[in-house]
Amino acid sequence: MTDAFHEPAYTATATLSEQGVVTEWSEEASRLLGYAASEVVGLPAARLLADGTGDTAWRMPPGQERWSGTVALRHRDGRRLEVGLLAHRWTSTGGAAKWFVVSAVGEPGSTWGGRLEESAFTQSPCFLAVFDADLRLLRANAGMERTLSLSEAEMRGLRLPDIAPDPVSDETERRMRLVLETGEPQDVQAFVRPSGASTEHGWDTSLAPLRDRDGRVHGVFLAAHDRTGIEGEQQLMLLPDDGGARIGTTTDTSRTAQELAEAAVPRFADFAVVDLLEPSARGEEPATGPVAGPVAVSRAAARSVLEGNPESQVAVGGTTVYPPLSPPVECLAAGRGAVYATADAPVARWMAEDPGAAWIGEWGTHSMMVVPLRAGGAALGLALFGRHQRQEPFQPEDLWLAQELAGRAAVSMHKARRFNREHTSTMTLQRSLLPQTLPAHAALETASRYLPAGTDAGVGGDWFDVIPLSGARVALVVGDVVGHGMRAAATMGRLRTAVRTLADVDLPPDELLTHLDDLIIHLAADEADRDAAGEAAGGIGTTCLYVVYDPVTRHCTVARAGHPPPVVVSPEGSVYLLDVPAGPPLGLGGLPFEPVDVELPEGSVIALYTDGLLQARDHDIDEALDGMFAALARPATTLDTVCDRVLTAMLTHPPEDDVALLVARTRALHADKVVVWDLPSDPSVVAGARRYTTEQLTAWGLDEAAFVAELVVSELVTNAIRYGRPPIQLRLIHENNTLICEVSDSSNTAPHLRRARTFDEGGRGLLLVAQLAHRWGTRHAPIGKTIWAEQTLVGY
Repeated sequence: MTDAFHEPAYTATATLSEQGVVTEWSEEASRLLGYAASEVVGLPAARLLADGTGDTAWRMPPGQERWSGTVALRHRDGRRLEVGLLAHRWTSTGGAAKWFVVSAVGEPGSTWGGRLEESAFTQSPCFLAVFDADLRLLRANAGMERTLSLSEAEMRGLRLPDIAPDPVSDETERRMRLVLETGEPQDVQAFVRPSGASTEHGWDTSLAPLRDRDGRVHGVFLAAHDRTGIEGEQQLMLLPDDGGARIGTTTDTSRTAQELAEAAVPRFADFAVVDLLEPSARGEEPATGPVAGPVAVSRAAARSVLEGNPESQVAVGGTTVYPPLSPPVECLAAGRGAVYATADAPVARWMAEDPGAAWIGEWGTHSMMVVPLRAGGAALGLALFGRHQRQEPFQPEDLWLAQELAGRAAVSMHKARRFNREHTSTMTLQRSLLPQTLPAHAALETASRYLPAGTDAGVGGDWFDVIPLSGARVALVVGDVVGHGMRAAATMGRLRTAVRTLADVDLPPDELLTHLDDLIIHLAADEADRDAAGEAAGGIGTTCLYVVYDPVTRHCTVARAGHPPPVVVSPEGSVYLLDVPAGPPLGLGGLPFEPVDVELPEGSVIALYTDGLLQARDHDIDEALDGMFAALARPATTLDTVCDRVLTAMLTHPPEDDVALLVARTRALHADKVVVWDLPSDPSVVAGARRYTTEQLTAWGLDEAAFVAELVVSELVTNAIRYGRPPIQLRLIHENNTLICEVSDSSNTAPHLRRARTFDEGGRGLLLVAQLAHRWGTRHAPIGKTIWAEQTLVGY
């Protein structure tokens, strides 16, 4: 029974897709946050975050199978809840992956719970004890009392060496002091040997810090497991789990090699060296066939129990060539390890023939093991283990253990090399899909930066582009595709192509995002059909920001799909976020995107970026924005300097997510470059339009372009009068080496290019325009349309 002040404990559960979309929602989750399943399922889980940190808050590092931590969530009634979450990655037999998220709410509240916990401590078969900050015993369980034949009352207040005088007790107390000083757990082999026990009787002991609510360490918890009865292979199997757990912690093969050496020394070897075949060191795929001598290797790691070893003889990073018939070459060729005495003929011959092996004898090595590193059917290298301090030679069980550790290291190296190779391929693909240079444009001065995430995180799908549009306008676009790796890069390439295609037909920003939304939905459906894993990874949750700037009107039209808003710096130096409705991420479907139109003074700077720029700092979003604002506000002569300042201010360490930054400074086309005439809907005005055009081109010094311009204007104005509706307007724009002719009317009917047949009276005009102009097209407005044609000016 619970009292009036405590809510019964329960567990809230939810399931998320790999893209962070809620797929399942329990009744307990509804009880916790107030949302019914119908209100949450199918939406990004990021919408439940109280701080609005975006969808990347739900992205897990590649290969991570579990995550836990405290997350600030927003209750349906607006309350902020700090909730502890535990997330498990679950993969079905078909290969589909999802995240199972749980949260324990409330306290058990049962008085029996405390008694049960106390009983678990006192009756545990393990050896358990609690020591205070002075390393004096506070608590001891029945297991410790039985082992030492002392009661807790007799031991309380004593230090461990006082309770069980033994050299390993002194070592254990030293490790306990390290726990107090560093706050890091420690492990000790063979904790104590009770009086009368054989030398094989010992313990595996773990030491852990005891912290208060503020995180300060106030004591040490000791747990020891009797391993006296474990013999043979069962005893050996404890060692790989302990030492092997520290092998392969990174994707750096040299670091994995060093971890292998550290796992072996001093556990069962007095020294160890790890050599990698040279192709593996360069990241290439080594040969999968038999290995023959001589064999060139690169020394990746070395470790010894002694200090001051002749490092020059085993220098890490150096190259060694093993001669034919030497033990290393024989073991590589056989694909299995072997134990040698240094007095054996193969080793003696090797030491005599190879000066590089002289160090084995100089160290006094009497027993040696050579173990190949193989994974994926390929030889990656080998490890050499030796004994010169211990008198006993290596035994078959030592070789078994060495091969276990070497096998783990080889698998980790093979995976790391494959990951690095895929990362390089993905980087190459992504960079080929991003713009190599930004086009020069009269409307904007631009600069950009792109930084990929760290190697462990994998390449993401961040991208940007600058797209020239009709009427001297220009589009700026920045996007962020969900996920990492080759799939994200490929999706990014599809989206960039789609944006360029849609921009080429002059779609407004909100309509363009709507078409992208449909595209993402189709991509997800296609991939789900093709992919046996059933992953809807076509980019659902992708964000995009699309900006169109017109240098004639100095108006900027912006729409965004779940993407951070742009930052604007006025010519006077004030910095602010452009207030643009967020809109949903791409791929959800059915939700509108609302555009915003603002006027920007000439010389304004507008910065577009991906959320990796803000989340790369160890601060909240407001501090990150303040840092970016300060960097943008500083005067700079070039936009490249602005980009560098922003990245320097925001990135204090390698980014955990891709970062794309696009900065532009606005320019304006003034009246001396733009002329406009309002024309009556009368065929007789066509001659006047040609005359206006010729006179204006003469004023601009473009007489040689007049003939083509007259033909284009004549055709466009005639079509507007014949097929359009008034009012009709003619506009000429002189932009650097381009002349733009535009004719607008209030009809929404667009012309179509067709080839006239022999006796047709129409159909030749637009074909003539298409042949004379560099490019032409139709731009629709809320009311009416504009037919435009661009003419490239040669020699101007």
